[in-house]
Amino acid sequence: MERYKENQLKIYNSLSKQKENFKPLTDGYVGMYVCGPTVYSNAHLGNVRTFMFFDVVYRYLLHLEYKVRYVRNITDAGHLENDAEQGEDKIAKKARLEQIEPMEVVQMYTVDFHNVLKNYNFLPPSIEPTATGHIVEQIEMIKEIIEKGFAYEVNGSVYFDVHEYNKKENYGILSGRKVEDLIHNTRALDGQSDKKNPQDFALWKKADERHIMRWPSPWSDGFPGWHLECSVMSTKYLGEQFDIHGGGMDLKFPHHECEIAQSQTCSGVKPVNYWMHTNMLSLNGQRMAKSTGNYILPNEILSGENNILPKPFSASVVRFFNMQANYRSILDFSGDALEASEKGHAKLMEAVQFLEKVNPGNASTFDVKKWKSDCYAAMNDDFNTPILISHLFEAVKVINQIKENNATLNADDLSEFKATIHAFVFDVLGLMNEATQDSSDKINGVVELLIKLRKEARENKNWALSDQIRDELIELGIQLKDGREGTTFSIN
Repeated sequence: MERYKENQLKIYNSLSKQKENFKPLTDGYVGMYVCGPTVYSNAHLGNVRTFMFFDVVYRYLLHLEYKVRYVRNITDAGHLENDAEQGEDKIAKKARLEQIEPMEVVQMYTVDFHNVLKNYNFLPPSIEPTATGHIVEQIEMIKEIIEKGFAYEVNGSVYFDVHEYNKKENYGILSGRKVEDLIHNTRALDGQSDKKNPQDFALWKKADERHIMRWPSPWSDGFPGWHLECSVMSTKYLGEQFDIHGGGMDLKFPHHECEIAQSQTCSGVKPVNYWMHTNMLSLNGQRMAKSTGNYILPNEILSGENNILPKPFSASVVRFFNMQANYRSILDFSGDALEASEKGHAKLMEAVQFLEKVNPGNASTFDVKKWKSDCYAAMNDDFNTPILISHLFEAVKVINQIKENNATLNADDLSEFKATIHAFVFDVLGLMNEATQDSSDKINGVVELLIKLRKEARENKNWALSDQIRDELIELGIQLKDGREGTTFSIN
């Protein structure tokens, strides 16, 4: 029986503002869409916190044996400098400042984003579509919204009519904002805007003569509005209705609110069953953000090349740090917090490593089944990683007791204990035992040294020493292979 049939997952739904039993639209299958980066600069750690959490969501759904289609987009066009839809396209502006092509900017920061995720042990999504790869589909969706009477064209630009939509639907259903309040809190139009109302948002913008990134459309040479791409790509790859839509809390309004309006206008049904939003990462008591300069890059943490932390920290320690807080709470980043996480991470990995050497006893002094049930209960409760980690440290205590001969596990319990710890530490949380990796690097270094000494022995016709090195390595399970390019080895 698949694990998801034995586990009732609950998800905090931003739409209903409460935890709900998770029931996918199709039994055994999950469609999940997460808003990806706008690739005009390096993703900072605050951005990565969101992607890291949804990596854990993806991992846990796979662990529960769901078949998951995980779509995470790349925004490579249409994202203007602010949500008021004024200013330059972020990518085009970067290209202008650097005097390079916009797609060079896109390529540079997409590669950097992928490198960061690889360093931090992320699973790749099932599909990673781009906005520029779906211009045709975006134009088609705009046509459909116009035909249904919820958008209008002015001077080559097309805007979604929020007031018209709000007559039948609820613009603000996700964020809790009311159109009346938005009107009250909006400054008067300056007379130069083409919008009927300040709350209307762009589906297509006519490009002025300076705008580098532009495409032909029935209305003008221009570019799609930022909100449109996610409606188009989620619909294309997950259908008119799908299970989970995720992103940072800052996207709830207006981005996700606009997505709902666009998608529901076209399909007539609510597009997403469970909306999930991560909270922010703070630094020096303030939100981590590029705009204020209050941020740190993930690779700067690994290299130690920053003026915030006392030393470098490993990727697994940073993952561990992130998982020690609930995704819906603000997490404060500091050197002290990372050092505390590093100590906890080391204790966990040391215990996991020792567990591999443990032999079964005649009886069990620890209730493994209850502990395992508690681990699943934590993750089933809206992916509560801090509670899961507390249960993992309960296991660390037991392992240390076994080490001191104060506890035992019988064969069945020991096997279940090992399998469960491995599943949650490595498969679900995505942590890495870097001590083992370091050991592997050291072993490789020692073998390379012996290969060098063997080569020198052969050059000096000291065949006895050469054969001795080869034979003793074979006894240790290390096979040498001599070839034209030199000697390689494999560890059996």
